Amino acid sequence: MVNRKFLSEAWTTFTAFERFFFGFSLVLLFDSHTLSYRPRCDGRLRSLPPRIHCKCIQFAPGGLHSWSLGDFGQVGSTLLSFVLRLVGRIRTYRLAGSKLIFFDIVQNGHKVQVMCNLRQLPGITPEAFKKLYRLLRRGDAFSVTGRPHRTGRGELTVVATELPQLLSPCLHDVPLDAKEHENSPYPRHVQFLADQTTTDIIKARSAIIQYLRQFFLDRSFMEVNTPIVNSIAGGAIARPFYTSATEFPDRQLSLRIAPELWLKRLVVGGFDRVFEIGPSFRNEGIDKTHNPEFTTCEFYHAYANLEDLLSMTESLLSGMAQHIRDTNKDGTLKPTEVDFSTPFRRIDFLTGIEEKIGRKLPDLTSPDAVAQVKQLFKDLSLEIPEAPTLPRLLDELCSIYVEPECVNPTFIINPPECLSPLSKSFIHPVTGQRVAARGELFIEGKEVVNTYEEENSPSEQRRKFEDQVRYSKDADESSEIDESYLEALEWGLPATGGWGCGIDRLCMLFTGAKRIADVLPFGTLRAVTRR
Repeated sequence: MVNRKFLSEAWTTFTAFERFFFGFSLVLLFDSHTLSYRPRCDGRLRSLPPRIHCKCIQFAPGGLHSWSLGDFGQVGSTLLSFVLRLVGRIRTYRLAGSKLIFFDIVQNGHKVQVMCNLRQLPGITPEAFKKLYRLLRRGDAFSVTGRPHRTGRGELTVVATELPQLLSPCLHDVPLDAKEHENSPYPRHVQFLADQTTTDIIKARSAIIQYLRQFFLDRSFMEVNTPIVNSIAGGAIARPFYTSATEFPDRQLSLRIAPELWLKRLVVGGFDRVFEIGPSFRNEGIDKTHNPEFTTCEFYHAYANLEDLLSMTESLLSGMAQHIRDTNKDGTLKPTEVDFSTPFRRIDFLTGIEEKIGRKLPDLTSPDAVAQVKQLFKDLSLEIPEAPTLPRLLDELCSIYVEPECVNPTFIINPPECLSPLSKSFIHPVTGQRVAARGELFIEGKEVVNTYEEENSPSEQRRKFEDQVRYSKDADESSEIDESYLEALEWGLPATGGWGCGIDRLCMLFTGAKRIADVLPFGTLRAVTRR
């Protein structure tokens, strides 16, 4: 329980204005819906003088402009004769004698040392100085007023000219090591306070998304937002999340599994270059590279063919790799060291498999194609995947024999038509098989980009949708024919190139993160739903 005697004594010393804000702070601190009460919270609260605690609720004091620590680090040396104000959280603090305190404050990844010398704090008694040291805790937000100074070691420091002011206390002990792992007891916001690398990864994610956005804007693409809640979760083969709306109680709705069909409707409507960065949802498992909620970037470019798409992919990723290297000056991130020199290597899907297994694949359009490919698995002593549809069998062969060869950026091109129902298809000049005009970029054995020429024939698209529905039923997955999309195609979809990239995996690649949870601000669905 909260110490009632302490609160009663404190309350009598407050003005009406202070009572309002202190009471409001207690609601925030002890409301069971906002913060789980722990005894150490109460202990820290008792250590705060009531009036100081009241002050900590207000904004940084007015008057002087508060410099960001990043700006101060760049120009602080030119301001040695000026008094300025900095704000930030305490990372470390130490007492260097009875009249000297050092502490580091951090803000947005920048750190500045603060020196409090009793001799340079006019009107401050030794007792008040000691109270300041007893007040300091890791994680506290402080305002510091003082002059820039270079120490004997050359470190840029702020020498306080006023007693630093507590703006907001941290009522818990910030851990020294809170790196996330599957069973970490610390929530993500605590990990950010304690571990700079965790913070740097999320900042790198923001920089990667910004780079993507600017890349497309510089090429006259328009950013758009398309529906997330749909009547049909089209655009890919996957198990969707189902939901409902109060307005339509009798309708089953779905969260989108991809924005593709909506974006192509915009191309039909005359928007020749569009892109979207946003979330998609697939009701499937969680592992090191998969989360049911994930972020993608997709673009659609009218009058672009597969060669145009592959060339844009090379320009985008080689430029992004260099950008990350240039900005990772302190080396806190460990991005991939693969070679992004262009042009990227290309491997043909079918011939790549045939070269590895030493035999030709059967005719994939024949009625007994599934049986023949399953027999091939037995001949090669391979385990047949669960629900062995033709797409799953072929995808498994590629994952065994071709994808491991893709360490440096490599396009796997021209997969069988059944693996890509939304792309244009043609007869392969070497194998004679019906294949898709599609390329998938793999780096370090993992798919990063998927791109293809879009099917724009309504009749061909209907045929491919029907095949997709049949395969999905065999694999216990969800797939429906989107009649409204087929109707949109009847208005004429220009020859269009489409492109999609999983941003979470891209962030893993360029930050060195080993798990998708590390590049998500609040981890996977498992962490988000943990109670």
